[in-house]
Amino acid sequence: MVKSVVGEENFIDMTPNKSNNYCCGGGGGALQSGYKSQRLQYGLVKDKQIKATGADCCIAACHNCHSQIHELSTHYGGNYSVVHLWTLLCLSLGILGENERTYLGDDLKEVAVYGA
Repeated sequence: MVKSVVGEENFIDMTPNKSNNYCCGGGGGALQSGYKSQRLQYGLVKDKQIKATGADCCIAACHNCHSQIHELSTHYGGNYSVVHLWTLLCLSLGILGENERTYLGDDLKEVAVYGA
């Protein structure tokens, strides 16, 4: 599904992937736990995995992953952005509202604007 939205030529899968993929460290209440330094240290594995792809953007399926991966990129100087999966789906359908575009980079802000 993601390949059909972003184009197969733009998709870079992580290694390992699918059920063997690494956790980002933000789920299970970790974002709200108050153990930020531990969470970031655990997430270093995911940060290195993302950097190894060479991708400019990482797609996250859940809010916790999005927040954690964004913070990992900032904390460890990853220079990759993070976008919600639902955002890409809405962009592909042309139904993402203007108020839902505020966090997007310039390359995505104007894509498939609803009503255009």
